[in-house]
Amino acid sequence: MTVFDRERLDPATFKLDVARMREGWYSDKYFSNLVGLLLSLGQDGHAIDWSEETIHTYGPVSARDVGNTVVEMQIFTRREPYAIIVGVDKSLAMLQQCTGYFTDDGVFVNTFDTLQVEAVHDGHFAKFGGNPQVVSPVLRVRGRYRDFAMLETPILGTLTRASRVATNVYETLRAANGKTVLFFPARFDAHEVQAADGYAYSIAVQSFNQRYTMDAGISVSTDEQGSWWGGLGGGTVAHAAIASFLGDTPAVMMAFARERPIEIPRIALVDFHNDCVGESLRVMKRMFAEYRRCIDAGDEYGAEQFRLYAVRPDTSSALRDVSVAPLGDPRLDMGVVPRLVFNLRAAIDTAWEAWDLPEAWQDRARDWSQHVKIVASGGFNPERIERFESLQVPVDIYAVGSYLLQNSNEDGTNTDFTADLVRVKVDEVWRDVAKVGRSPGVNAALEVVS
Repeated sequence: MTVFDRERLDPATFKLDVARMREGWYSDKYFSNLVGLLLSLGQDGHAIDWSEETIHTYGPVSARDVGNTVVEMQIFTRREPYAIIVGVDKSLAMLQQCTGYFTDDGVFVNTFDTLQVEAVHDGHFAKFGGNPQVVSPVLRVRGRYRDFAMLETPILGTLTRASRVATNVYETLRAANGKTVLFFPARFDAHEVQAADGYAYSIAVQSFNQRYTMDAGISVSTDEQGSWWGGLGGGTVAHAAIASFLGDTPAVMMAFARERPIEIPRIALVDFHNDCVGESLRVMKRMFAEYRRCIDAGDEYGAEQFRLYAVRPDTSSALRDVSVAPLGDPRLDMGVVPRLVFNLRAAIDTAWEAWDLPEAWQDRARDWSQHVKIVASGGFNPERIERFESLQVPVDIYAVGSYLLQNSNEDGTNTDFTADLVRVKVDEVWRDVAKVGRSPGVNAALEVVS
């Protein structure tokens, strides 16, 4: 499964469209053309017009031998300076279930057992310094090329996307100094990619925690995002929920606290009226009052239903929250800005002072208030998070969405993968055939796949 347990996911996990993948449905058409050509040559042995240079270098090679060419293919990332590799197990599942050929009567013959496959585990750090002649392969396949050529496109796509998401998550965690980063990109792409994306996110969090000896939490927003590794989606209330309750955020939170399972954290979305401080205080006062009533009645379990876990400001970048005094530069005012979070933290910590409590309840109220966390969301990326952290803004958790899917050369998030044929077997001898500028790479982390 990963570098953490040295096991691999069952191929059934991925629910591959095996029938159409075998037919090349997901492959660039030139691979279909190539497989058809090699298959024809392998069966019919038509003559090939070799150049004199080729004959001098390799000797006479029959068309039938070309049709059954045995190759060594290596796959590597081109993201600098490194990428966290994810998608290996799914790539192996493609090879295991879709390597082979169709007989004349349409029966698929699986030939995976004829391949020699080496692969790293998901979670491997692969370095790349910008020179495509010095690479760290994450997957190496030796075998008859026409049996697995059709799989190059979906394998590269799988590795590229999953590794890009994982590396983006990892970079975000580094910027956040190990604070939990909620995985919120589901709404920015098709639902079919959620499982792979959520798995990549989980690998990145585990990688970060292992490398830095941290304990960043893992939290996805949909059940599908956790389906490959047994996680479940978590969430707060939405703006739509507040609108459904006629804009009454405290009413929403009281209903949520009463009705939803206690293991779901009570996180209040507090920007609906563009008054994050005021809204937070109103929610806190209502929830604490019920918390106190339950405690006084001896209902400890009921009280825990009304423990506010966090508030989440999600102010639009086009708005200035009412608690933020305008400055000369509007960029310092709009959206979830450091001054808003500082104001919010100060108000939360001292909210209990306005509750007219008997002395016996004051310490408990102070503790209840000061344990309320702040979840910041709304356009966060590593650069913005680094700025918040450098200013020691009291954010406890960052919710990040579209950046985690970012794919751009401008900010270094593009995570291309390349597959090269670097050797061909001629008369039982391996000969280098990589195109100019490429060469076989070495990676001690490659392991034989049975």
